[in-house]
Amino acid sequence: MYRSSISSRGGDIRFSPRLALAPVARSFALCLALVLAGALSRVHAQAPPSPLTLQQAVQYAIERYPAIQASLARVSAQQAGVDLARTTYLPRLDYGIQINRATRNNVVGLLLPGTPVPSISGPVSDSVSSSSIWGSATGLLLSWEAFDFGLRGATVGLAHSEVTRARAGAAATRLEVGVRTADAFLRLAVAQETVRAAGANVERQQVFAGAVTVLVRNELRPGADDSRAQAELALARIQLIQAEQAEQIARANLAQWLGVAPSGVQIAAAPLLETAPSPPIAPPVVAAHPLAETQMAAVASSRALQSVLGRSSVPRIHFQTAYSVRGSGALANGATLGGGRGLDFDTPNWAAGLTATVPLFDWFAVRERTRMEAQNERAELASYDRLVQELSSQSEQARAEMDGARRVAQNTPIQLTAARVLEQQSRARYEAGLTTIIEVADAQRLLLQSEVGDAVARLGVWRALAAVAAARGDISELLK
Repeated sequence: MYRSSISSRGGDIRFSPRLALAPVARSFALCLALVLAGALSRVHAQAPPSPLTLQQAVQYAIERYPAIQASLARVSAQQAGVDLARTTYLPRLDYGIQINRATRNNVVGLLLPGTPVPSISGPVSDSVSSSSIWGSATGLLLSWEAFDFGLRGATVGLAHSEVTRARAGAAATRLEVGVRTADAFLRLAVAQETVRAAGANVERQQVFAGAVTVLVRNELRPGADDSRAQAELALARIQLIQAEQAEQIARANLAQWLGVAPSGVQIAAAPLLETAPSPPIAPPVVAAHPLAETQMAAVASSRALQSVLGRSSVPRIHFQTAYSVRGSGALANGATLGGGRGLDFDTPNWAAGLTATVPLFDWFAVRERTRMEAQNERAELASYDRLVQELSSQSEQARAEMDGARRVAQNTPIQLTAARVLEQQSRARYEAGLTTIIEVADAQRLLLQSEVGDAVARLGVWRALAAVAAARGDISELLK
């Protein structure tokens, strides 16, 4: 231990840095532990349930996927745009103050507006002087647009149409994320069932290959049968490896929509295999689809912009009132006051009146912009009609897919039962010497195909339901 000591007549005082820093270290460790505990609790709070059901996966994704958060932020931004448009109804109050030191030479004449020449008030001097004087000014200007002939109301309406468009876009994004998450979930479920079936097939092939080896050693079967059995076993293992690879890819795809690591994704697919969903009873309303609403919102925005343009060339009437105080270090006769004269704000003025502004030549530009926007509206309407046709067709296709998937799922259990019986009988016949190994291999392949096909058919009904949800624009059926 490092120690430093200070000797004195009163005794020996020893100082230990380790003992002195111990409270600080304990405090730091406590703070670090609290921070880590808070971080871990937040991570745990944000982690999805394990194992995940289909409904939980869809709900988790639509609550946290970044694209949805971005679309909701755009809605908030457009709502702020409405408040911004409403501020044009408020009067404007400007305040200014200045102090300057300048010459007071003035000449008769006119200057066009927009030149960087400071204005000078007062009579023209008889002579030019380079002497300078103090000047000061301060004032308030209140301006309020009393009449706008509906321009501000049209601007607020345009802002409202952009809010509607953003909300429809957010709903479309929510629909896309929900459907894609459900599809990724079901793909992973299919991959897991394929791995399970492939694993069971490997076990069957191992048992059968062992039995064939015994028969060949006892010279009850030709040596070619052993080679065929080993080849079938190797093929089954390759199929298992490929199925596991597909499962890892499907898990990573679902993890992307959930925003978590693939290792933390565990799903519960058993309820989907046990119960098939019922098709929606109510007919779809194509106009209520989020994509259709988004496109119609684009049409409404174009019409609102035309309304704004139609009121852009009307007169704008402002009520204005002003109060100002000035000071100058010069007299009207040309005399110059010395000292700090001009900084005392000694001359007040006030004014009130109405100002009418008519942008006469803007009419031509506004007319052309209105014509352009009218063509844009026609294009958006045509796009809306095309989208309605596509959504109607997709709805019919999804309905047909749902009906076909349900009928297929009703027949795959029959095929699976028959394939199991066939595989057992083929093995028994082979062991009894009544058939060849080719028949057994075909029966085992058919059994594997039937096991995978049955799982795919059962989950295919749910995938058809996701397609129906995408076509109808409503994911409520996936959340039940």
